[in-house]
Amino acid sequence: MVERPIVTNILYYDFSTKFINNSSKGAHNQVKITVDQNKLQKALQHLSKATPTRSTIPILNSILMVANNKTLTMRATDLEITIITEISASIDAEGAVALPHKTLAEITGALPDVELKINADENNRVKIRAGKGDYDIPGVSAEEFPQLPDVDNKKEVVLKDKTLGELITKTSFALSTDELKPALMGALFEFGENSITAVATDGHRLSVCKRLDYEFKGYSGNIIVPRKFLQLLNQYLGVGENEEVVLWVGDSHITVSVSGITIFSRIIDERYPDYQGVLPSDNDKIASFDRIKLLSVVKRVAIFSNRATKQIALHLSGDESFITTEDPESSSSAREEIAADYGGENMVLGYNATYLGNILNHIDSERVVLKLKSPISAGLILPDEQRENEEITMLLMPMRTSS
Repeated sequence: MVERPIVTNILYYDFSTKFINNSSKGAHNQVKITVDQNKLQKALQHLSKATPTRSTIPILNSILMVANNKTLTMRATDLEITIITEISASIDAEGAVALPHKTLAEITGALPDVELKINADENNRVKIRAGKGDYDIPGVSAEEFPQLPDVDNKKEVVLKDKTLGELITKTSFALSTDELKPALMGALFEFGENSITAVATDGHRLSVCKRLDYEFKGYSGNIIVPRKFLQLLNQYLGVGENEEVVLWVGDSHITVSVSGITIFSRIIDERYPDYQGVLPSDNDKIASFDRIKLLSVVKRVAIFSNRATKQIALHLSGDESFITTEDPESSSSAREEIAADYGGENMVLGYNATYLGNILNHIDSERVVLKLKSPISAGLILPDEQRENEEITMLLMPMRTSS
């Protein structure tokens, strides 16, 4: 890959080398640039995703702007996620300065598409001239901005962006938001020689997506990737013609460069639960449904469920199957029949309608199969036919019913 230096006063990263930590020489140079308002505004929108709305560390509310070699490189971080992007600019004086993101985003958003002249003096005082307007804001020394994370011992993983998008989309919905369970706030990625598997669970539902269509580059191992990084990255996938995406996995960080931006993220340093140990192997009661029809019934019946529990009951019978709910608090109830291919003993299973709906939404097949054991044990939800190069397994824990 062609080296893309940023400037001499910050770290820069070339994916074929280690980080290079340069001196701070030139940090107090006057910065003089001319940049297009529209390009700057779009870059600031990208950077907003790593700029905390509230922080006890004031410098994190700023972005680092580095002017060098006809390029304006900008960086934002919340210390967990770091985003780097760059745009072309006319550089009259090279240097770096940190500017408040909110102020800069608001003024560029309020301006027409004009050229902006941005000058920062040796005291980091910044003047912006746009058309007939002049704006003066305080900046901060570039030396105060956090340095880039050091991705040591990096290993390369190459994926098609569509493949990576499928892995993220079909698992991230099941991630936990419970900060007391940090391992579950990320997805487990298992890199093997013949497949890559993503796993997510919040303790109530589990999603496992295994893909065979990726290029093995010699790295095998497991890492837990944070929810925020996955959701952010997924916004940039699928915009091209199924281009390759290169992930760099280090000891404590993961890095990706996609759609003109580079994203760094911490890896969650926790032990992931043994998910394979909770996948039942003896669920011998099989029910098959039209996925869209089942999802529609779940949504309609859930309207009348308790707002807190979202509990519905799936009644399975060889003669007639239906879904019910009852909410004593609002004196509401619902019952709707659903066609099912089922030949086992009669069962009533309680489920959280939101969780069941999420799972059905993330399976692509026309029909789904429920593999069950009892009303109080975990059930497997699978596509009736797996797609090429993909294996999807969903698990949902039941809720106790009064039946």
